[in-house]
Amino acid sequence: MRVSDFHYELPERLIAAEPPARRTDSRLLVLDGETGAVADRRFTDLRELLCPGDLLVLNDTRVLPARLLGHKDSGGAVEVLLERLLGGSEALAQLRVSKKPRAGSELVLEGGLAVTVVAREGDFFRLRFPDDAPLPVLLERHGHMPLPPYIRRPDTETDRERYQTVYARTPGAVAAPTAGLHFDRPLLEALRADGVRTESLTLHVGAGTFQPVRSETVEGHHMHAEWLSVPAAVCEAAADTRARGGRVIAVGTTVVRALETAARGGELAPFEGETDIFLYPGHRFRAIDGLITNFHLPESTLLMLVSAFGGRENVLAAYRHAVAAKYRFFSYGDAMFLCPPAPEARP
Repeated sequence: MRVSDFHYELPERLIAAEPPARRTDSRLLVLDGETGAVADRRFTDLRELLCPGDLLVLNDTRVLPARLLGHKDSGGAVEVLLERLLGGSEALAQLRVSKKPRAGSELVLEGGLAVTVVAREGDFFRLRFPDDAPLPVLLERHGHMPLPPYIRRPDTETDRERYQTVYARTPGAVAAPTAGLHFDRPLLEALRADGVRTESLTLHVGAGTFQPVRSETVEGHHMHAEWLSVPAAVCEAAADTRARGGRVIAVGTTVVRALETAARGGELAPFEGETDIFLYPGHRFRAIDGLITNFHLPESTLLMLVSAFGGRENVLAAYRHAVAAKYRFFSYGDAMFLCPPAPEARP
């Protein structure tokens, strides 16, 4: 399977650089995976599309202000984008710099924050921060929100709130689980009042989520690893939901990757650790019955995951409809709701 099989044309004007005025102002493209039919709705129409007894699974990761600016001790400018916290005062990071720093050298970041380069690890650098405060606290003081590279503007104070779900509570991500950005507290409360259950897991989204696929074939790509935790409460709620005839709906591709990792043994079970699971057409989904997601970049692993669930031809046709209908794309853009095709129709 070729990466180019997941290409589509997107005018740059449809890339959302700002969030909507209100979280729930987004549009919602509904794709019936069995028939390929699409419908143009509003995000608040989820109250009509979800049923009492359905389960929404949310990712409660919290985005860190993980982008830091400064210079090397030799004077060259440097941009630091954290990939993950390693415990204590150390973190793994990407560095944007003209000449890669040596182990033992120092980076001087905004606010006088002095950071030591410990070692290079593949495409990343292990950095040591001062230990006078917890690392998340230092990031809140000195960091910027790590907006995706296709949003070509500086971050603002507004992004501190809007590039974060209203249910974020576990710090560790360097990119938002963007499908959840459309929910506000009144909508969640209304859905619960309608009989829709919610449960949360954690997957800390890494900066690698924006890395392009460099191989020509899908099978030649290897995913970056991300840390996740699927608690027993999620597994029990999913089993109970299906036993009662309800649907397990993943809010975002990160939730799909977490649940499918936890179901690798055949049944959904509690899991904590790293995953590099890569979901593309041909995968048999074990843990979900529906998916709420944003629109994703052409030829990206996220588009491949959505295509695996909804059918490649169906999904690409839906994307062409979304372009023609001027939906807003990517992190601050509009959303899709997908139900899978019948098993025999899947690629």
